[in-house]
Amino acid sequence: MAFLLSGLIFADVVVAQAANQRDAMTEDEASKLGEEFGIVVGAVDEEIQKELKLQKPQGVAVFEVIGNSRADYAGIKVRSVIKEIDKQEIRNMADFGRAIKKAMKECNFTVGTYEPADPGDPVGWGVNFHFVGCKRD
Repeated sequence: MAFLLSGLIFADVVVAQAANQRDAMTEDEASKLGEEFGIVVGAVDEEIQKELKLQKPQGVAVFEVIGNSRADYAGIKVRSVIKEIDKQEIRNMADFGRAIKKAMKECNFTVGTYEPADPGDPVGWGVNFHFVGCKRD
């Protein structure tokens, strides 16, 4: 019985490792998926955290929005930080890559950002949710 249980545990570990490898996402792959969506992104590092006054260096920073892309039509802004995609928390580039890859297969999804407010807004920064619709041809 002990041999059977240890074999089952080993099998579970092998299956979990295979799933992790299948879901592995490099920063380069995540960046390319971001560009397909219409944004140039990067990890939130300590410098960006300080500039944007974030509590933690988490999320993905938007450095550029590509015109006439799904991201552009959704209203994603430069200098915003992507914190969630379709209710999935985004802590780093790997999270972003996996979530945007899955979301872009769908017609509609949402992107939650922490972003600068419009000039003159006394509040400064705020959370915004962007609806991303189907691709436009």
